[in-house]
Amino acid sequence: MAFTHLDSDGNIAMVDVSGKPGTLRMAGATGYIRMQPETIRLLVHNGLPKGNVLTAAKLAGIMAAKDTARLIPLCHQLNLSWADIAFEIMEDRIVISATVKTRESTGVEMEALTAVSVAALTIYDMCKAVDRSMEICSIRLERKTGGKSHEPGGYRPKTSILVLSDSIASGRGADRSGGVLRDGFEAAGCPVGEVRIIADNIDEITSVIDEWTAGGVELIITTGGTGLGPRDVTVEALLPKFTRKLPGIEQALFNWGQGKIKTAMLSRLAAGMVGSSMVICLPGSAGAAADALEVLVPALFHAFSMLKGEGHA
Repeated sequence: MAFTHLDSDGNIAMVDVSGKPGTLRMAGATGYIRMQPETIRLLVHNGLPKGNVLTAAKLAGIMAAKDTARLIPLCHQLNLSWADIAFEIMEDRIVISATVKTRESTGVEMEALTAVSVAALTIYDMCKAVDRSMEICSIRLERKTGGKSHEPGGYRPKTSILVLSDSIASGRGADRSGGVLRDGFEAAGCPVGEVRIIADNIDEITSVIDEWTAGGVELIITTGGTGLGPRDVTVEALLPKFTRKLPGIEQALFNWGQGKIKTAMLSRLAAGMVGSSMVICLPGSAGAAADALEVLVPALFHAFSMLKGEGHA
């Protein structure tokens, strides 16, 4: 898809999507080419001088979808998972429908629109010898799934954030990761009740977790204390309290972090349930917090529908 913006100098630039995880994305587009009924009849009976029109148009449209980044400036070059074009023959027109899928960090709207456009142009080229009245009409995006436009609505959990750091708790440092997480979850619609800062101390950690779970906090995000230092005790404090582990969340966070920075392998991420509250332990950097938001939001929210017995739909 073509994402553009102005850089700091006011120049047009491609948008950086390297910080977004790849997800399944789909786009569908339609359009039609109006022509004389006699031209339709010749097309159906393969009576046109250039041969099978719709076969050529289908191949041209699919090839164009794959080459969209070469045709439209600043489009991202995408690895398409699937592309298809269908035709509906009517009395005075041929309706063209294109569907394109990918597992990338940005959408395929432009690929679908380009497929329809080039398929229509191919039909025009192959029929122009017998029909000069043809008109290409109403090329438009019909549907799009994946990415932010397809984020699920519905329930948002009551959330609190616990920052673990001796230096920040003592006033020798400033919190950044807690603020990133608060802003991110609030932007996603979660009511964030509290961002609390405490020292790296097992007794203090367990005390806050007990307080919040008893008080009805549904999602608890901790940041800090997951490394290998002697004071990094967040995981040790919380693992005994987990009534259920959530290894899928841990794996998703690990995979995303290691894809960006190799030292992410040294963090000891943890995720699990403490009663009916979900607790996710993250590293203490602002970058790790931002990465976690990319992974967790909005997919994480579906878990709370499941916890309420609403199923997987």
